Amino acid sequence: MENYAISVRYGENIHDFEIGEYLHHNERCKYRIYENGAYVASFEPDAQNYLHICQNVSGLDEDLLYRLAEQIEVLIPHFRGTEFDDNALENKDLL
Repeated sequence: MENYAISVRYGENIHDFEIGEYLHHNERCKYRIYENGAYVASFEPDAQNYLHICQNVSGLDEDLLYRLAEQIEVLIPHFRGTEFDDNALENKDLL
């Protein structure tokens, strides 16, 4: 996958990040984050593809990273939970 850019406003500053997605089979972190060309952090997805901080090598404020994670999550597909009932859609006329 190609790297892509995301800007995050945090306080009075705008942070321009480059996001790289990497294979996730044997490594824990899937999304590597770069700012000004330097590796600053990484995220790992959970079973539903919600992101969690994996590494914060440059000590960025966690609130900034959470905002960045939310913006990345918008771009990735999320799985429906196991509690979702496919039959509910088929039987919606019965309600």
